[in-house]
Formats: sequence, structure tokens, C-alpha cells
Amino acid sequence: MSRLKKIIRSIIRRLPIHKVSTKIVELSPNELLIGRSALITGGTRGIGLEIAKSFVKSGATVVITGRNQNKIDKVVSQLKQELSIKDRIYGVEMNVKCVSDIPKVIENTINLLPEKKIDILVNNAGVTGDHIATTTEDMYNNILDTNLKGVFFLCQHFAHYLKEKKIKGNILNIASSSSIRPANSAYGVSKWGVRGLTEGLARSLAPYGITVNAIAPGQTATSMMAGVSTDNIYHPKNLIGRYILPTEIANMAVILVSDMGKTIIGDTIYMTGGSGNVTNEDLPYDF
Repeated sequence: MSRLKKIIRSIIRRLPIHKVSTKIVELSPNELLIGRSALITGGTRGIGLEIAKSFVKSGATVVITGRNQNKIDKVVSQLKQELSIKDRIYGVEMNVKCVSDIPKVIENTINLLPEKKIDILVNNAGVTGDHIATTTEDMYNNILDTNLKGVFFLCQHFAHYLKEKKIKGNILNIASSSSIRPANSAYGVSKWGVRGLTEGLARSLAPYGITVNAIAPGQTATSMMAGVSTDNIYHPKNLIGRYILPTEIANMAVILVSDMGKTIIGDTIYMTGGSGNVTNEDLPYDF
């Protein structure tokens, strides 16, 4: 009966009972990131893709990663056409779970860029998972390896690179509202780790001019959220009554890695509509 209730609840939650949309203010094209170069993991869709767009519009050169080079090339071509640019956006294949590949990926990324340097890392690649009561060991390993281990070692290698080259740059981790709420999944555990890592790195790297922060989105209208589209972002259990949109996250990402965010150190900015930091009513806590 418990499983049946979950299925019914899931179906009801996805029914478009109310049609909700919202007007999102986007940052106008600007020069906040002029001369900067960013590596964005998981940049072929969702939040990562929107961050890539916003960075390019703010003057940065961007390299996105994904696990399929054909898909990456297609997205890069689409972005160039959409943004009316001939360069400043590139793509490299990368599986963040393959820690041994990280130094080579960073080297390949640097070689792609006219400036031959990167000074921004955005750790966005991630996977979600099932409830703690039904998670298998394989599921757990996949989630933790992607969401935490990959982030840990990317930060490690990138921080060494910035320090050795005496580059003052930024690391921005994409956490989650789950990084502050009681963890009811392997995903939640991984995002608690990301938040703690962000604070530790910020403390260690600030003396070298390396700024580390995180953004914690609430449930966002991306392909990771089954049954959710930007056509109807109604979310009855969020205090603002809707899902977060990727563009909102991207706006904040630009600010945090620009000179406007220099005094924000080791912080996690909660863009959740209240979920996680004010209420946990949007997630089930049965077992």
C-alpha cells in the first residue's frame, strides 16, 4: 500500500492543475566577465547550459563538458548560432567519475583557448537518485562518484593549477536545497558534502586570491525533474508556488564569479523559493 500511495502522490504532483509562468529578468549583455575563461561541467543542458549562455553574454570564453562528444559539438554549434558568435565557446568530452582523466581534460581545455588559461571552474555535472529506503549500492556509488568525488578532485586539480600559475580565479559549485535539509537520499548526502567542501576550499584558497562559493538551487525546471517543463512551473509545495528556472541560477552565477562577488567567500546562496532553508514540506520523509 505504501508503494501505491507513492505512485498516486507522484501522479497527482505532476498533474497541471494550475498553469503557472513567471517573468524572469535576465542580465543584459555586459562585460562583467570580459577576458575570463570558464570550464563548466555538465554544460550541454539545464542549469549548466544556461550558465554557459550567461557567461558568454557577459564576455567570457566558455568550455562546456559532457559525456558524448557528438552531443557536445551539436550544443556548441547551436549556442554559437543562438548567441551570434563565431568563437568563445568550445566543448570537451568528460566523465567526472573518471578521476584519472581530470589532469588531461584540464590540459586539453587550456589548449583549446586562445588565452591558454582558465580562471573559472563551475562544478555543475550531477545526477539525482532514489529515496534512502530503495537505493542500491550501485546507485549510491554512481551518485556519490558523480556529485561528490568528481567535484572533489576537479577542485583539487584546478586549485593546484591556479595556485601554481598564480591565477586569481573562481570555483563555483552547484549544490542543492538538499545540502541543508535532512538527507533522505544518496543525492542529499552528496550535496551536504559539496557544501562542506565549498567552505573548506574557500578557507584554504582565499589567501591565494581564489574565491570559492556555491549556489544551492531548489527544485528546478530542467530535464532532471520528470514531468516538469518551463511551460508550467507550478509547484504547490514550494513557498513561492513554482519551480526555480535555470536562468535565475545563471544570473547569480555571473555575479558570484565576477568582481561583484569578491567579498562573498565560502558561501552557499540558496535559490530555493524557501525549500530547504525555510521548509522541508516539498519532500517526502516516510520510509
